[in-house]
Amino acid sequence: MDIFSIISLLGGLALFLYGMNIMSEGLEKSSNGALNKNLKVVTKNRFLAMIFGAGLTIAVQSSSAVTVMLVGLVNSGILEFGQTIGVLMGSNIGTTLTAWILSLAGLDGGDIWWINILKPANFSPLFAFIGILLTMVSKKEKTKSAGHVLLGFAILMFGMTMMSDAMKPLAEMDEFKQILMMFTNPILAVLVGAAFTGIIQSSAASVAILQAFSMAGGVTYGMAIPIIMGQNIGTCVTALISSIGVSRNAKKVAIVHLSFNIIGTLLFLIPFYLLDFIFNWAFVDMEITPFMIAIVHSIFNVTTTFILLPFSKQLEKLANKIIPETDKKEVPSIVLDDRLLAVPSVAVEKSLDTVIDMCNLATKAFLESLDIIFKYDDKKAAEILEMETHIDKYEDQLGTYMMKLSKIGLSDTDTKNVTKILHTIDDFERIADHAVNLVDVAKEIHDKKIVFSDEAYREVTNITDAIREIIDLTVRSFRDNDVNLATYVEPLEQVIDELKLVMKRNHITRLQNGTCTINHGFVLNDLVTSYGRVSDHCSNIAVTIIESHHGTYDTHEYLDAVKHDGNADFETKFNEFSKRFALK
Repeated sequence: MDIFSIISLLGGLALFLYGMNIMSEGLEKSSNGALNKNLKVVTKNRFLAMIFGAGLTIAVQSSSAVTVMLVGLVNSGILEFGQTIGVLMGSNIGTTLTAWILSLAGLDGGDIWWINILKPANFSPLFAFIGILLTMVSKKEKTKSAGHVLLGFAILMFGMTMMSDAMKPLAEMDEFKQILMMFTNPILAVLVGAAFTGIIQSSAASVAILQAFSMAGGVTYGMAIPIIMGQNIGTCVTALISSIGVSRNAKKVAIVHLSFNIIGTLLFLIPFYLLDFIFNWAFVDMEITPFMIAIVHSIFNVTTTFILLPFSKQLEKLANKIIPETDKKEVPSIVLDDRLLAVPSVAVEKSLDTVIDMCNLATKAFLESLDIIFKYDDKKAAEILEMETHIDKYEDQLGTYMMKLSKIGLSDTDTKNVTKILHTIDDFERIADHAVNLVDVAKEIHDKKIVFSDEAYREVTNITDAIREIIDLTVRSFRDNDVNLATYVEPLEQVIDELKLVMKRNHITRLQNGTCTINHGFVLNDLVTSYGRVSDHCSNIAVTIIESHHGTYDTHEYLDAVKHDGNADFETKFNEFSKRFALK
């Protein structure tokens, strides 16, 4: 084996990992987030959680990515620590699929064409051709994602072939045979399998390399079995690294993952070598094939999962003992967790939940500011200011997180949601800013002891009711993604604009009559200005909901169309709100 064989081996590994990454992204987009829609529901049942974990791992082609995601979900408070154990076990089953696909490389059908066509080296070029056609020709995102899956698989298999070809000269080397003899020691084999998998952070790739080694010959069952056990332990390294700096409960996810694989290895290896010592099994010294590596890998992962699944509570208690609870209550230091980016659809779902939390807080701040306009309260004012500060943090974190998500391959649905979030978080933040402005207005009314005339008070009460209505319509349409409800917002925003004009004209009349003073005018102007701008922000949010449904975001074009093109529905709703909030 010369330097060029080593270069080919490294290049093959690089292509294998790259192909797996492309395939993973394509599968994740194709799933369109379906696997995480009922995340909280399925994780309440151990068996369903296991199936879910297996399915999710198949979709993202990485048990490490799933584990990292679970650490992030617990750290973000979406899941309880105990809910993740079944998913973790299921991920060990899901990760066996890659080994089964790669095991087909060892098929030898002789002259039988239908067996030979099953060899990945024979059908993967066809996959590559179909994949590139789908990617280049199709305009549909799902079709393109399917193309990426096929392309990724073809690249993965080409990398596998390169590794196998690079290792063929090893079979003739005495030095290689001497190195292999070291792996007859099961403890050393477990450690090597764990260490190598920990370095490349992919058990699927590690198993693939073992399969490539087996094609060169000289790898026996006795060597391969403990290496496979070690590979399962080594895949825990990614989760352990990701658990640095997270909450105690999130750390327990990584501990359970490690404990599960170590216990499974002991449960499997100890009886195996005891029985081998008694019966001296002949197959232990026989050479293993890629197909048999896939079988051993599956038997180990499936068996240990079903043995340990009933003991989920005991694994939870073990993790609690290793990382005990403290009297101090933990408060999550972050709203969004970068670990969720491993599965973008889950990260987008969490982002939507977070922006709804932001929406609720901004709404609460604004509604409470309305309550104190004529009943100023220092305590309430301080709470509103604190809420506004928290909303600023929401905007900063969401904006940063959306930029990170935008750089990842997303499905059409996830892209729409990210765009919707980016278009609305500024409006929610500005609504909270106007809540602070109204606090200032309320304080001025209180400190200067300003008393409005009965007519002015009725006008303020009337437009305040209209503002409450538009806030309610906007929030409900955003929470429920209700396009029909969103269409009521713009007609009401137009009514509020007219109410502002009527109030200003009426104030000038009262000023001329001596009913009101300049001070009344300053306060009233600040009040209606904030109201008008809040209604504008509500309009922006509603238009975003409507436009995101159609996949367009030209706000001005939409508003121009509904206002000036004789839109009967708009006119009907406008007239309805005009009668309801009419002023003399």
